[in-house]
Amino acid sequence: MPRPDLPPLSTLQPFEATVRHGSMTAAARELHVTHGAVSRQVRTLERALGADLFVRGSRALTPTPQALRLAAAVRDALDRIEDAARAIARRPAAGPLTLSCEPTLLMRWLIPRLPGLARTAPDLTLHLSAAGGPVHFERDGIDVAIRRDDFPFPAGTYSARLFAEHVGPVHRPGGADVLLHTATRPGAWDDWRARTGEPHPAAAEQTLEHFSLTLQAAGAGVGTAIGPYALVHDDLERGTLAAPYGFVPDGTGYHLLARRPVESDPRTAALYAWLRTQTAEPGD
Repeated sequence: MPRPDLPPLSTLQPFEATVRHGSMTAAARELHVTHGAVSRQVRTLERALGADLFVRGSRALTPTPQALRLAAAVRDALDRIEDAARAIARRPAAGPLTLSCEPTLLMRWLIPRLPGLARTAPDLTLHLSAAGGPVHFERDGIDVAIRRDDFPFPAGTYSARLFAEHVGPVHRPGGADVLLHTATRPGAWDDWRARTGEPHPAAAEQTLEHFSLTLQAAGAGVGTAIGPYALVHDDLERGTLAAPYGFVPDGTGYHLLARRPVESDPRTAALYAWLRTQTAEPGD
């Protein structure tokens, strides 16, 4: 069946890679071709569509809104083709799965639970990377990521919710009456007070640079910190921390992010199924 509105298919992959990387040089490197080859394909696509797809500056290559829309459609189509080809060829994805996780969550929640993952999915091998904020799958060689939804997830990213964030004051029993603040979550105490209406008088206050340091300081008896339940659960179980006011949801949550739906890769599906079984909310 003729498709007169379909652009040259050979131009679509170089175009999509250029939009994703924001660079023809990076797209050429990914596709193992020359910069000139990518440039020619993009120009061919623009001529076929009768429209410019990029705003070309002296140092920047900015996709137009129409280009972003087309790139998202191309990316989705390529993912579907790859999934169908894998199913026909019966070649399941193999090898290690690279997981990027926010550092404090990685250290205090995920790593202590990895022996359980090894028992549940013995054939799954994880490579772990500690990072937060926006995820760049191709650039950083990441397959999946765990992130809190306190920033917009990039277009074209698939998100599978893991658990809601619950927070509350935590301290070492008998520790000092000092409020611990962090530069990375400066409004944590004010947000908690607004949600609970609870006052929390203290003789002094102290600010630490990183969020993980406030939890470490709380565990050492330096003072009281706002602690997410997932990050302090194990300390509560051991009795090294106490939560006198309990925990309340703060309106955010953690998600498993991927370039394609989690069920399309058996490794990602196994990881997601296991993550959903882990205690991360009060009452679980």
